[in-house]
Amino acid sequence: MMRVLVVDDDPQIVRTLQVNLRIRGYAVDSATDGAGALRSALRIRPDLVVLDLGLPDMDGLEVLRGLRAWSPVPVVVLTGRAGNDEKVVALDAGADDYLTKPFHVEELLARIRAVTRRRFAPAGTSRVRVGRYVVDVADRILVGDEPLPRLTPTEWHLLEILVRHEGHLVTHRELLREVWGPSYEDSKNYLRQFLTQLRHKLEDDPSRPRHLLTEQGVGYRLVAPPPSEER
Repeated sequence: MMRVLVVDDDPQIVRTLQVNLRIRGYAVDSATDGAGALRSALRIRPDLVVLDLGLPDMDGLEVLRGLRAWSPVPVVVLTGRAGNDEKVVALDAGADDYLTKPFHVEELLARIRAVTRRRFAPAGTSRVRVGRYVVDVADRILVGDEPLPRLTPTEWHLLEILVRHEGHLVTHRELLREVWGPSYEDSKNYLRQFLTQLRHKLEDDPSRPRHLLTEQGVGYRLVAPPPSEER
């Protein structure tokens, strides 16, 4: 049974998450402040942490950094802070995903499933379906209806990163640093151009993408359909 640690000082949020997670078969522990969260994480070794950034005794980012000092546990951050800068800082500090309050419980549950699926997926997974095509980034081939689009080396590199983090938000900075290098970390126009090209080549409707998704102001996420929906 997967164990989730919920860290939030709002009793209503804690109760709601406890009920919804337990119904779905998760074991749930909770903490209402940062110090308690770090003690609980060390004691119970959770499989996933849901972490509010606005805690009464310390900033949630301090808790996140404390966790990352010794644990790779997946962390989904909750924040009431609207600015994109806070989200980027949390992701750079080691968060696996984030949600802005108020949020829908079903969306949080979907993020939890995506994070844990990625973290515990078999090594070497390199094939996903995007629109009409199966994308194999290991062999750099597309499988699907002819004629097959031709992808450039840069497009393949971007796809490889997104596939490797399937279901997970990848920040602009991470993509730019890995594809173009550290000196291009602020060149978001490169990403917009290449993601637009990829959508036109792979998505059924590039103007309403279902797989290559934009997280406004933060980064991109590749969402592949579950096996039951694959063609």
